[in-house]
Amino acid sequence: MLRFMPRYEFRCRSCGTTFELNRPMAESGAPATCPEGHDDTVKLLSTVAVGGVSARASAPAPSGGGGGGCCGGGCCG
Repeated sequence: MLRFMPRYEFRCRSCGTTFELNRPMAESGAPATCPEGHDDTVKLLSTVAVGGVSARASAPAPSGGGGGGCCGGGCCG
């Protein structure tokens, strides 16, 4: 069975190196040593990028007809 582990990004405060580690979520806050051997590291806040197009973005633009409102414009005057 394949198991995927999240990837966490760290930065070394001593030398400025940025590096990534794959580790279980339960160990996400554990100390990390940079590739240069320094222990003074900090975990960086990761961002998530989601690709794709929403249904709304790909739908055709509405036509200019109709009056809008709750019932198509007939009751609003």
